[in-house]
Parts: sequence; C-alpha cells; structure tokens
Amino acid sequence: MVVSRDVLFLLLFSDKGTSLLLRFISDLSLGILAFSLILAPLAAAASNEPPLIIGIDADMSGGSARSGLAIQRGAEIAISEINTRGGVLGRPLELLTLDHRGNPERGAENIKKFAKTKNLIGLLAGLHTPVALHELKLVHKHELIFLVPWAAGTQVVDNGFSPNFVFRVSVRDQYAGEFLVNRALKEGHKRLGLLLENTGWGRSNEKAMRAALGRAGLVPAGVSWFHWGAHNMHRTLRDLIDQKIDAVILVANAPEGTKVVHAMSSLPKPDRRPIISHWGITGGSFFETIQDVRSNIDLRVLQTFSFIYPTFPERAKPVIEAYLARYTDAQTVRDIFAPSEPHMHTTWSIC
Repeated sequence: MVVSRDVLFLLLFSDKGTSLLLRFISDLSLGILAFSLILAPLAAAASNEPPLIIGIDADMSGGSARSGLAIQRGAEIAISEINTRGGVLGRPLELLTLDHRGNPERGAENIKKFAKTKNLIGLLAGLHTPVALHELKLVHKHELIFLVPWAAGTQVVDNGFSPNFVFRVSVRDQYAGEFLVNRALKEGHKRLGLLLENTGWGRSNEKAMRAALGRAGLVPAGVSWFHWGAHNMHRTLRDLIDQKIDAVILVANAPEGTKVVHAMSSLPKPDRRPIISHWGITGGSFFETIQDVRSNIDLRVLQTFSFIYPTFPERAKPVIEAYLARYTDAQTVRDIFAPSEPHMHTTWSIC
C-alpha cells in the first residue's frame, strides 16, 4: 500500500488541543522507526559495526531555537527507545545535530557536511520553510532521506524532484491555509486581513488562503507583508485595520509574532482584532514574551495533535513519562516549553 507523504501524519493522529513539542516526539518516533523498516531488508545484523547516524538540521540558537530543541528531544527519545530494543540491524542509532540558525546558506553548508558523514541514513529538517527550500537541490544531489516535522511550505514536498527524497511528518500549507480561513469564516469573520512573512512560507500560505477564500466567493480584505527581523509592526497592522478587516490571519515565527501581538495590544480596544495564527509562533520564546499583554488579545493558533488531551492516552503516556524522566526542566506536560494550549485563548486542531 502506498501512503501519501503528506497524509500519513493525518491518518495516524487526530485530537483536540495542542502540544507541538510532544507532537514532534511522536512524529519523529514514527519517522525514525520508518528508517528501520527501510533498512531492514538491506543487510544482515552486525553488532560490531559503528552506529547508524540520523542528522538534524535546524535552528538551535536563533529566534526559533526552541523548535530545534523540540525536534532534537523528540529524536533523542525515539532513538533511546529503538536502541533499547536492539537498534537497527543490530546497530545502535546516533544523533548528529547541526545548527542553521534560520539561515538558508548555513543550512546548505550543513547539508554538505551531512553528505560527507559516514553511516548517515537520513535527516530531520527544522521549522523554517525558506531553509528547507534552499536545501532541496543538495538533498537530492546527495540522495539524502529528508524528513520534515515542522516546515509547512507545500513546495517543500511538492518540489518537482523525481525521485523525491523528501517526506513530511506534519501538515502542509495547502491544508493549513485552507483550515485557518475556513475556521475564521465559521467564526463569522468575512473580511480577513492576511499578515504574512515575506518568504516562501508566507507565499505558500497566501496561495492557499486566496484559494480557500475564492471557493467561498471572497478575496482578502487586505494583505500585508513583513521581513524577518521586523521590529515595528504598528504601521503594518494599522494599514490592515484601516481596511476594515474583521480578523488577522498571521503567518509568522516567534520573534515577529511577538511584535504583532504587542502592536495589537497597544491599539485602543475598539480597534483590536482577533489574531488567527499559523503554528510558527510556537517555535521560540513567544509565550514568555507576551505574558504582559496576553489578556488583552484574542489569539488562536493552528495545531495538529495534543498529548495534553490525547485521543490515544495509552500511546501518549509512555512518551510523556520518558520525556519527564529524561529532561529535568519539565515536571508535567504543561511545564514543557512549546505547548501552546496552556497559554492560548483558543487552539484549533486541523485533524
């Protein structure tokens, strides 16, 4: 049976609520276990051979560093479980993490390093769609298996390469953009303002959102763009609100998302609008930086799965226990950084 690269995740999981960090633990366990299935028929077990390497190419020190750490921790738990059961082909798995800091060129250099790494069996990508897009030529040149647990740009997988070495273990913008628009319409918002980062990720969402609005006989009431590192969102936000929008659909990562929320909070109460956000804001220290204004805004976010309210508690429990036992900075699920459910006014699950 052939399963679509993008729907595999949706077939396996559905739930209400959110926890990106824990979702990655489950996703990456599946992805890494998939490596085991791929490799199983290729060779006989050889316990005296060196470890098989799984790489991570993600932001580990920039504005979305927590996303990289989330992915790394998920992989560590999955690898520990697999190694405890005897590894793959009798060989242990080992993790190698490189930091691209959200920089596409640095990401490309990381791919070159991974391509030279002995016993590498595949890579896990990070949060940033622009970085993943920039890396695609090198990924396919070196025929590296590339699992994408966060970067949602549709074209990361629909990339035109054949054979295609990219596999997604998360939602893509084709579905995310449509979902956000449809939920906004269901809430009664007809005049939607799109506030998008000026990258491949933002453009991917604009395409999906325009298409979804078109199917409803609508167009965006306004579209505004911003660049990475933007410090002042007041004018951009005011321009959208002046177009008499009902709500803002936001596509941003944590640093810029923080600026948007503070800018919205600073407006007179009658001028404030609900913010309906893609999940990029959950990848950094977003929630800590908006604590002083959180009660002033109506903020909602897309998610795909929750270990806080799991559909399959028996599957979630051992993963949560493994996390809490391994990482001392979390005492409960709600202590783990990145789950947005405890902090958000409302969360929407796409599944």
